[in-house]
Formats: sequence, structure tokens, C-alpha cells
Amino acid sequence: METAMTITRDSLMTLEAYAKARTSMREQVMAQKKLRRVKLGENILLIFENELLIRYQIQEMLRVEKIFEEDGIRHELESYVPLVPTGSNFKVTMQIEYADENQRRTMLTKLKGVEDRVWVRIDGHDPVFAIADEDLERENEEKTSAVHFLRFEFSAGMIAAAKSGAAISVGVDHPAYTANTGALPEAARASLASDLR
Repeated sequence: METAMTITRDSLMTLEAYAKARTSMREQVMAQKKLRRVKLGENILLIFENELLIRYQIQEMLRVEKIFEEDGIRHELESYVPLVPTGSNFKVTMQIEYADENQRRTMLTKLKGVEDRVWVRIDGHDPVFAIADEDLERENEEKTSAVHFLRFEFSAGMIAAAKSGAAISVGVDHPAYTANTGALPEAARASLASDLR
């Protein structure tokens, strides 16, 4: 795992190099994703992003769209690099999932503001609530969006606690939806704590 959590133009693989490395990179990504996917109840999924997951996402976009021009590559970097944690935070893609379309429509109305009510708690500290959708507003007067981007910003004391093994739990506290993971399994906790420095 690279220590520098920055994805630059020079650190991306060419389409040819990526074609060769894709299978092994995909295996690594799937193993990481398994640890970093957190379900809050039945209908909210959080994916705690990291450098590897975002690098893979960029390489996949370049491959699928056959992007090899500088402008196209720069656009993908600008879109995805802000989702990489910077050492004092977790960055999360939140998905609200209801299989039935009518139920989804109803619930997105009821869940307005839910993205601001998601929290992460490092044992011994107060919960930290999400800073949601810094890139653009994803909710309107009527409803929230099915996808949000969240940032959880931690104090030095919280980071030190997480790095030394404190339990991490995740939850959501909204009038129409509450859930709490309790302490995450150790492998997941360690994977998340590795984002902090």
C-alpha cells in the first residue's frame, strides 16, 4: 500500500499497462471493498473510500471510456481525487437503496436531510457527524438524493485513539431512519484506521 495518498497524472497506468494489471488490481480492490462496505440497517450502504478504491475507479473510467487525452484524464482526476481521505478524515460514498421504485421515491422524500445525520464514533469520543455533498447540492425542497458524498473530520485525539485500537462504530440518527453498527469488526476497523495519520 502506498503511503502517499495522492493520485497524480504520472502515477496512473497507461491503458495498456492497466489492461495487464487489471485482474490483480481488481482482486485487491474487492478484498478492500469487502472490509470497507458498511450497511446501516437494510437500506443505507456506506463505502469508505481509500486511495486504492479511487485509483481503481479512475483507471476503470479511463478504460471504459477509452480516455487517453490529457483533458479527459485531468477531468477524471478532478472528479475522483477529492474522494481520497487526506489523513484526518474518512470519505464515504453513501447509497440509499430501495429495490421498489415507488418505495424509493416515498423514502427519499421522508429521508430529506439524512446525509447530515450519519455519524462515526471513535470509542471514548463524541460522534462526528458527516459534512455532506461539498461538491454540489444533492437534495432539493422535496427529497434527498439516492447518492451522497460524506466527509468525517477527526480531531488529533480521535485519530490517536483510532490508531491505537479504539473501537469504531457508525450510525445514522434521522427521524425516519435510525441504525447503528455497534463496534465494527476488527479487520474493518483496522482498514478504516489506516486512512488516518
